[in-house]
Amino acid sequence: MWFSPLLLLLPLAVNAQRFVRFISTDGKEYTGDAILPSGTSDASKSTSARLITGDILGDFQITNQVKPIQKLLAPLPNERVRTVRCVGFNYAAHDEGANITIPDFPILFYKPFTALNTPSDNIPVTAGYQTQGNFTSTMDYETELVVIMKKTAFNISEDEALDHVLGYSVGHDVSHRGWQIQRGGEPEPQFSMGKGADGWAPWGPAIVSTNVIQDPQTLNIWTKVNGNVMQNDTTANMIFGVKQLVSFFSMGITLLPGDVIFTGTPSGVQLEKADPVWLVNGDVVEVGLENVGTCTNKITYT
Repeated sequence: MWFSPLLLLLPLAVNAQRFVRFISTDGKEYTGDAILPSGTSDASKSTSARLITGDILGDFQITNQVKPIQKLLAPLPNERVRTVRCVGFNYAAHDEGANITIPDFPILFYKPFTALNTPSDNIPVTAGYQTQGNFTSTMDYETELVVIMKKTAFNISEDEALDHVLGYSVGHDVSHRGWQIQRGGEPEPQFSMGKGADGWAPWGPAIVSTNVIQDPQTLNIWTKVNGNVMQNDTTANMIFGVKQLVSFFSMGITLLPGDVIFTGTPSGVQLEKADPVWLVNGDVVEVGLENVGTCTNKITYT
């Protein structure tokens, strides 16, 4: 049977499942719907994707043209992410382990978009974060469910919240406890200096749509350092769920398409430990989320 090559570019009548941005073997950048290998739901294992035309934050179409994936990028370019909102102290076991009072309301802080990183590139640690005099580096990991907005949200209810969400990723809220806490001033921590350095928010490997993940509060979430499991929990244990966070943050601050929300980390971070083993040059950190995949990045002194 004969088919016209033009048929390869025809849109498919399906919804995107796993949005990825990637460099293909021709050296060009594309957006696609990741094709998962058999037996895995980890988009970082995908070696090809169906090309998407249009804008995933607006109108788009999935074609049946398939391109090989050479390298996965962050699911959105940094400049398309208007704001990176982050939530602190959002798992009770983490709060208790770190001797933090469980909050009555979500704790909000921001990272600059320059903190965003790919699912595989190195996490740079500059000299000022390595040591200053007798100040020793205290780098820590935090795996987090990431929410990506698709529609403008202002003063919306919890019932409306998920209608404004494009999908979910996993992210690594890289944290330097020295700058966050010891040098943060009293009585409150200094989140920006401790968490906002360039490259300190790897995320991806895909944005998995709400067509696939209909309930974000049922997902396993974990961290491995050099192959050893350090965090292993479920998003069911979040103090404030995605609906609550999106609604709460929209109370007086407009959420825009492309905004991302890092929703807090479970227990198991080094901050909670009596004898912490901080991340150092060469350590490999993998953060993972069920039905989304993994980001694997190396701590690299620069």
